[in-house]
Amino acid sequence: HLATSLPLPSERDHLRPRIDLIVFMIDIKSKYSLKNVEGSLAYVDASFFLGKVCFLVTGVGSVNYCSIDTNAICKLGETYCSPVLFCELELEGIRVATAQRLLRMLRICAGLIPGVSALSFGLLMRKSADD
Repeated sequence: HLATSLPLPSERDHLRPRIDLIVFMIDIKSKYSLKNVEGSLAYVDASFFLGKVCFLVTGVGSVNYCSIDTNAICKLGETYCSPVLFCELELEGIRVATAQRLLRMLRICAGLIPGVSALSFGLLMRKSADD
């Protein structure tokens, strides 16, 4: 399911499935994109930041057109203890690899991978980013 911002409308709460993973998409070419994500973060329960939130940064192949400093996005990931994935949607190989990575993350967050929790996976992601 996709939403352009949070909070989600409450009129369909009874029909909404359980939320296992929240992916905040940030278009590096749009300052509005980052502002929208920053505004939406206030509506996410703190427990979701324990392995069930990630930031997906798109448009990274267009370095000449960047409106957002990548350090600001990395700082956002650090602040919310959530991984940051960089992706160029224009390149099919990278797009497919990113989609597969997100699906693996979703399977972990949904509890479909025995022995791996969203929290432990989140810690592994942070550790690999630090190395």
